[in-house]
Amino acid sequence: MPEPVTPPPLPVTWRPSRGRIVPYGFAVLIVAGAVVMAVFIAEPFKLPDRVAIVLFGCAVAFVLHLLGRVRVEADEEGVTIVNAIRTHRYTWPEVLEVTLLVGDPWPKIDFSDGRTIGAMGIQGSEKARARRATAELAALIRERGEAKD
Repeated sequence: MPEPVTPPPLPVTWRPSRGRIVPYGFAVLIVAGAVVMAVFIAEPFKLPDRVAIVLFGCAVAFVLHLLGRVRVEADEEGVTIVNAIRTHRYTWPEVLEVTLLVGDPWPKIDFSDGRTIGAMGIQGSEKARARRATAELAALIRERGEAKD
């Protein structure tokens, strides 16, 4: 049986390590490649074509930024889940539990309104780190999430 985890001091933020390095690294590489391509592309391509190449590289970099910004934040008031597209904010009494099953890409957090939201800021592929972050979040939910008697 795993040893109990004490809740971390607040505020706390969980972010994936590789999940930030890879998207931002590729974003820089793609924008730099688009600029180099726009400068050295053959003559039939005019200025609007070159600008379009750079803009396309920037659009791809923006999508990668959306993937790189994911995180889970906990503070005195509640939990903020920043996923690729949406940001969700819940107060502690609304949070019921967090689960991370073996093979899941990220934990799922259940809320009192019936929603279940994936927390992309904790990546299941980072095995021990993800289990630790999930256990810390679960400890915070046990400490603060349940309604007081």
